[in-house]
Order: sequence, then structure tokens, then C-alpha cells
Amino acid sequence: MKSSLFKIVVFIGIISVVIYACKQNDGKQEETVIKGTATIYVDQTLQPIVEDQVSVFESQYDAKLNLVNKSESEIVNDLLTDKTQMAVLSRKLTADEESHFKQKKIKAKITHFASDAIVFITNNKSQDTLIDLQEVINLLQEKESKIKGLVFENPNSSIVSYMNTLAGVKNNQKTNIYSLNSHKEVLEYVSKNPGTIGVIGLNLLVQPFEDTQQYADNITVMSVRNVKSQPNSTSYYKPTQLNLGEGLYPLKRPIYLLNYQGTAGLGMGFASFVAGEIGQRIILKSGLLPVRIPSRELNVRKEIINNK
Repeated sequence: MKSSLFKIVVFIGIISVVIYACKQNDGKQEETVIKGTATIYVDQTLQPIVEDQVSVFESQYDAKLNLVNKSESEIVNDLLTDKTQMAVLSRKLTADEESHFKQKKIKAKITHFASDAIVFITNNKSQDTLIDLQEVINLLQEKESKIKGLVFENPNSSIVSYMNTLAGVKNNQKTNIYSLNSHKEVLEYVSKNPGTIGVIGLNLLVQPFEDTQQYADNITVMSVRNVKSQPNSTSYYKPTQLNLGEGLYPLKRPIYLLNYQGTAGLGMGFASFVAGEIGQRIILKSGLLPVRIPSRELNVRKEIINNK
């Protein structure tokens, strides 16, 4: 009798657990390409444009994308330790870094959806608004240079990595190269110190945060001599959409969405969105360069209305 009673109690317990689990699963939202919740790690130098894309994406779909802003080196480390499956960076992973995912048989889905630029800024009161890229490279290589010094936002940022790669030098401490804690500090420092030169991302300048607008108003974007593709040229170029599109501005860099989910989740849906018509319009409006120019619809009137 006791044995039978024990079996009944155990059976009821098992049924209760199953019913509870089913209820929990029913309450959990399944992730699809346009529905669910996901997290994307974002290079902090690209934060504004990604926030704009996410805001519109969430307004159109039943989706929630949580953004975590970090430096490039931190994000790459988080990808390789499986802390995140999606990231927005200004570069693809290297072959060595990709091997981590190949071992797990996860194929990356990489979407190039825009181009940003690295810009040099100086105080509005500075008389010299031109900068020779070769002189910048000389300074990074610790050779004789006409440039007194450069101020970066973060030693681990993608901007520092890009410039060091361009100069063919390692990411280590250099003479007359200074690093602060954020792009806000760079803007503030340059806005208060005529003659100094700061190095930041274009996105943070064309879409300044509210707490940096006051500093952005007091700086000038410098024109750069393009020694990368025009070694003997004496022309200087600003980072306009036209100059980026025609390859005249030398410090253009791509913006990628790296998706290592390995499934048809929100990463695929968001990638399609940023590379699609609406996403590319957002890029164009921001001042960055879209991968493709969105189409324009022209309304042709059948007759001209004469108001005279």
C-alpha cells in the first residue's frame, strides 16, 4: 500500500514538473529573423549609427536588440570567448581569429553596410587646417615629423589599431602620441587647446552626443593629403560623402556586422535591414557612406499648374 502511494506521489510530481516546464516554454518568445531578443556588441566609435539603425528596426518588428558598446580589442576577445555572437566592427576577424569558429563549424555571415572615416580635428582658432598623412605616418613611426603630437581617445580603440596598421607599427606607447579615456575627452581637450590635433571617428563627429555638442562646435575637421593613392599630389581632401565615395579621402574604413549565431536568428534579420533600402537611407542621412545609394522616386506631374 505504501509502495503504491509513493509511486502515485512521484507520478504526480513528474506531471507537475512537465506542466510547469511547458508553461515556461510557452511564455518564452522564440527568436526568428524579425522577432525575439538578441545582443550586439558595438565598436564604441560606431555607436551613433548603430543606435539609429536599431531604433528604426525595433519600431518595425517585434524585436529587441540590446547594444553593448566596447573597444575593438575587447569585442574581439568577447567573440573568441563566446560572450557574444554578434558584433559591429570596422574590420573582419583575422584568419587566426576565425579558426575559433571553424573548429565549432560556425560559418560567419558578414555584412558590409557602410563606410566611416578617421578624421583629424583641431581647434577653430588654429590657423593650419591641412594635414599631410605622410607626416602622420612619420610621427607614428617615431621619425622626424612636422606634427607636434596626436591625441587619441583610447589605446585599445579601432582607430589606434587602424593608424598603427597603416604606419606598419605595433600598438605600443610612442613619443608624442597621447591617449585619453573617451572621444568626449578628446573633443573637450582639442576645443580648449588651440594647436592640438585629435583623432576620432567621423560617425562620432557628424552625430555628436548631446554632452559633446558644445565641444564639437569649437573644432574644425582638417583636410588630409592623400598619399595612399596619390603620392605626388598636393591636393587635400575633407571626409565628405563624395570624397569617400570617389576614394579621394585616404582614411575610409568599412563598417561590418559580424554574425556568428550559426542559426537563422535576429542577426540575419538585422543584417538584411541595415543593408536594405531603409537601412541605407539611414546611413546616407547620417553623413556616412552607404554601400549602395538608395533609390529616389520622382513624381512627374502630367500638367504644370500656373499660379500667375
